[in-house]
Amino acid sequence: MRNTEEIWRLVDQRRDDYVALSDRIWDMPELAYGEHRSCAEHTKQLEAEGFRVTTNVAGIPTAVMGEAGEGGPVIAILGEYDALPGLSQEAGIAEHKPLPGDGVGHGCGHNLLGSASLLAAAAVKDWLAANNLPGRVRYYGCPAEEGGAAKGFMVRDGAFDDVDVAICWHPAPLSGVNEAVSLANTRIDFQFHGRSSHAAAAPDLGRSALDAVELMSVGVNYMREHMPDHARIHYAYLDAGGIAPNVVQASARVRYLIRAANLVELNALVARVRKIADGAALMTETTVTTKVVSAVSNLLGNAPLEQAMYDNFQRLGPPEFDEADRAYAREIRATLSDEDIAAAFRRHGVPLEKDKPLCDFVVPLDARGKGGIGSTDVGDVSWVVPTVQARGATYAIGTPGHSWQLTAQGKSGIAHKGMMHVAKVMAGTAVDALRDPALVEKAKADLAARTADSPYACPLPADLAPPIAQMSKGAA
Repeated sequence: MRNTEEIWRLVDQRRDDYVALSDRIWDMPELAYGEHRSCAEHTKQLEAEGFRVTTNVAGIPTAVMGEAGEGGPVIAILGEYDALPGLSQEAGIAEHKPLPGDGVGHGCGHNLLGSASLLAAAAVKDWLAANNLPGRVRYYGCPAEEGGAAKGFMVRDGAFDDVDVAICWHPAPLSGVNEAVSLANTRIDFQFHGRSSHAAAAPDLGRSALDAVELMSVGVNYMREHMPDHARIHYAYLDAGGIAPNVVQASARVRYLIRAANLVELNALVARVRKIADGAALMTETTVTTKVVSAVSNLLGNAPLEQAMYDNFQRLGPPEFDEADRAYAREIRATLSDEDIAAAFRRHGVPLEKDKPLCDFVVPLDARGKGGIGSTDVGDVSWVVPTVQARGATYAIGTPGHSWQLTAQGKSGIAHKGMMHVAKVMAGTAVDALRDPALVEKAKADLAARTADSPYACPLPADLAPPIAQMSKGAA
């Protein structure tokens, strides 16, 4: 218990600095690959803590890594700081009130995510020094989790090749070990090329790229009946061919986001979507070219690390929210539906307690959620390094992800207390791995068993560069 209390103390003594860091990142929301100010803030904090800093990781200007310690196992703690378009919101209120500006906001809590992870790494750094133990802790500041697959590019570039254990977390309504379930996905742009003409005087001479895009949509929609239940396909028109209806559209571009349970299923589904695009081009006498924008793998679990993290949750207990936190959470809940609230409990696999505004328990390790599943580029890290993630309770139960309500709570007492709580859990888990070589070996054996029949194959094309310019400008 002494080591646990020591690492908790090292987290607590940094509270003010890291709450301030989180709030500063909230105040400067930036889209994927455009997180220049946010990355600079994290870099400055790493330097102030005395980490050995590496910038431009994997050739990505907004990726940074800080390392401390010598020899021994390498423990990576992963952070993020990208925001989302359309989720600007005034902090600390319970009504929809976007801030002036470009509309970007931290509607997924990544201002907290990066700050808590860096806080945990800094505490572990000091713990290693105080105990004069071999081992290294690294903080990875990872951009572009929201659709940019930055961690996949970092994995492909070898940034995690010598890491023994990776630890991460994500803001959530409830606290516990993250269930290692996510969908593999890829984003592909389909560019159709036709021939323009006067839509009234010579329509027979035109070949409409927009018609091809629409026919592709029809084909994909018919395919939905004949694909796995858990698979998902979404699309967005990036270029509909112009604003003049009297001109046959010679060019049109659509982006498809295709998700499946694992890479094998994803590749099969992508092949079918590509055939539909080819068919749409054939029907309209247009041509189609494709470009992969990003891709991520599904998450792999790691039983030994999950048990170690759960033990830390059990020792620490749930976050200690106060009555002011609960009052604000009830105000937020008044803007939500009963289904929003029920879905939060269902997704975490625990019984509904509809009158509970904030988390006051730790989700059991064996809880299995039901409902929708998202994607994360942490998945690619989990295929090459034993990886574990926490859920940190940082907002009112029922708050939808990617919502103005989540943005509104990003600087609240709820967020700050939850961030400190999960930083202790991550730091404690890192200390367990540093003190117990057997835990690291068990974690590596678990990963080897999970990948024995299907070794990691990066889903990103070998010649694909990170989509820095297009995504940082909001084209994602």
